[in-house]
Amino acid sequence: MSGHSKWSNIKHRKDAQDAKRGKIFTKLLKEITIAARGGSDLSGNFRLRIAVDKAKAENVPKDTIERAIKKGAGELEGASYEEGIFEGYGPGGVAVIVEFMTDNRTRTVADVRYIFSRNNGNLGISGSVAFLFDRKGLISFAPDKDFDAIFEAALEAGAEDVTNDGDTIEVITDPLNFIEVRDALEAKQLQWESAEITMIPKSTVPLAGKQAEQMLRLVEKLEDCDDVQNVYANFSISDEEMEKLME
Repeated sequence: MSGHSKWSNIKHRKDAQDAKRGKIFTKLLKEITIAARGGSDLSGNFRLRIAVDKAKAENVPKDTIERAIKKGAGELEGASYEEGIFEGYGPGGVAVIVEFMTDNRTRTVADVRYIFSRNNGNLGISGSVAFLFDRKGLISFAPDKDFDAIFEAALEAGAEDVTNDGDTIEVITDPLNFIEVRDALEAKQLQWESAEITMIPKSTVPLAGKQAEQMLRLVEKLEDCDDVQNVYANFSISDEEMEKLME
């Protein structure tokens, strides 16, 4: 899941050590295949370069990446995927956006609807919650990194904002100059934990107790769905509450 919440930070670090490598690889390769429809040249295909960089960061083999690019570009046969989004609501009225890639839309609609209904949520109509988010580039660093160095390098490269909430340092960019900012930070040896184009909520809904637990379960179930690529939600959970839930 992406977005501003304690859970997103914890889960990203957990994912780096997770055993579900096969599922992660599959989702990354789907993204590469669809992105390659816009051309197989990384220098001229912004989306493909980001997808390939993410796959490399997860240690997806080079030849596997190259096959996915060729399939997307039509040089090899492969599954035909379509992509889209679902919008809905979780416990407490939390706004949820689900990005999917599938070779069977009917199956995906049924699966996602079932997950929402079984986890105290419901699907909404197109446009019902998307306006509550902004698409941005997000580059995250561990909280012990040099904030001043990150701040200076990021703003010099054209970032929109740099924040530190004590749990993570985040650099926010316009999607169009995301790669430029990311590469500028790398050039100064500032190593990030995650770098992606994401949906950032304009405001958040605080959750606690049963609603917080239900919301985390909904996100987890959605992310476990093979056809779901990304889940974004505008909830927040306090550190104290998160510690209780993680026990």
